[in-house]
This record gives sequence, structure tokens and C-alpha cells, in this order.
Amino acid sequence: MRRMLTFGRVPSMSENQSQLAPLTPHLSASTLNRMEVQLTPDQKAFVRQAIESGRLHGEEDAIQEALSLWEERERTRAEILAAVDAAEASLARGDGRAITKESMRELADEVKQRGRARLANEPSSSH
Repeated sequence: MRRMLTFGRVPSMSENQSQLAPLTPHLSASTLNRMEVQLTPDQKAFVRQAIESGRLHGEEDAIQEALSLWEERERTRAEILAAVDAAEASLARGDGRAITKESMRELADEVKQRGRARLANEPSSSH
């Protein structure tokens, strides 16, 4: 027998999530009145085990958590792509820095000098 998870409305977002713009602004609770989701046998067993252990209260919780994690991953992906676009634009403007063995040695020396200066300025921790 095939089992389908069904829910009647889009769950409300938590306080933390409500500060983030939705990835699907055109979808709303009134748009999605009912959705059916078919799971593989392994996915069904996974959900059932989470419910039996008390981790989740019901199948809807599993779907809500999965969608929240997916949305978070997609937001992160969009942020990374935006950062890559910004970096490429910066390089196109000539704002980049050439990386050579010598420039890496210079950078390492600068980091060491800043670290030593910072350590020298910290009060000693003798008891």
C-alpha cells in the first residue's frame, strides 16, 4: 500500500525565519491548499522512526523540517553565488591581487608580524 503525506496549509514560519525573505514569494497558504508527497520506503521508515522516538510529532513536522532545511540551503547557495558574482566583478574591474609564491611569502610574513605584535601587547598571564 502506498502512503502519501498530506497537509492542508503551509505552516507558519518561526520567528527567526520570518526575518528572511521567502524564496518562493509567489506561493502562499491560499495558493497551496493541499499537497501530496510520495516517499520512498527508506524515507517512510526514517520519518516513522523519528516520530516513534519522539523527535517529531507527525509526518507534517518531517515535511516542514525538510523544507526549512532545503530553503536554508538554497539561501546559502544564493549568497555564495552572489559572492562569486561580486568577486568576478571585482576582478573584472582590476581590483584583484596577483598570487605568486613571493606574494604568499609576503602575506605570511605580514601575518606573523601582526601576530607577534599582538602577543607582545597582551598582558602576561603569570600567577
